Amino acid sequence: MGEAERGEAAPRQAVTYFCAHGHRSVIAFSVEAVVPDSWDCPKCGLPAGLDSENAPPAPKIEPYKTHLAYVKERRSDKEAEVILDEAIQLLRSRRKSGEIIF
Repeated sequence: MGEAERGEAAPRQAVTYFCAHGHRSVIAFSVEAVVPDSWDCPKCGLPAGLDSENAPPAPKIEPYKTHLAYVKERRSDKEAEVILDEAIQLLRSRRKSGEIIF
């Protein structure tokens, strides 16, 4: 299929983006479009910018936190001991009353 069958292509501009790993990506935009300052690199996924000398830094990735890590942020060791003692006393009282505990 040629242009005659599909109609004329819209005028385009080629914009080059550079990532922190040195990848160079050329993206085509319409002449009328607003060109974004950053674009995700299609090779590595890092953010890429328009300046080849000052590529955007890689985003800081926080390590996965477990449920216990979040609890330790909210509670002190003293508070944890009090909560644990209350839970143990409740379990012991339920056992004494003959309640089935799984």
